[in-house]
Amino acid sequence: MSRLEVTEKIIATKVAKGIKWADVATEIGLSKEWVTAGCLGQMTFNDEQAGKLAKWFDLTEAETQWLKVVPYKGSLPTSVPTDPLIYRFYELISVYGTTFKELIHEEFGDGIMSAIDFKMDLQREPNAAGDRVSIVMSGKFLPYKTY
Repeated sequence: MSRLEVTEKIIATKVAKGIKWADVATEIGLSKEWVTAGCLGQMTFNDEQAGKLAKWFDLTEAETQWLKVVPYKGSLPTSVPTDPLIYRFYELISVYGTTFKELIHEEFGDGIMSAIDFKMDLQREPNAAGDRVSIVMSGKFLPYKTY
């Protein structure tokens, strides 16, 4: 058994039961964005959270243990994403990445935006011309240290 197999079981159970990530997140007490990332194998859950997830997704004790293991993060199946939605984010970074970098450095100095001390909110934004996806990301600025 592997973490990938547990992720696949979670997704299959979600589909079979018609589960919504937002409902699972409410039960866990965290954002839908973070809980979804965790269920997809990118975050680590504590004992209480893993126990609640085990009930939602009919996980065995052995499968539940995998939810508490620190995962290998950022694992996409290819270096350039082939899924159209994920590829658009790759394209967004390809086009605007240097702009993000330039503007962050101009505003904050030499450093990075943390993906550890980070939060995200994804919402539907109604629009007469077609609904829009609104994603707000907030990460702590981490300056490079001199030594």
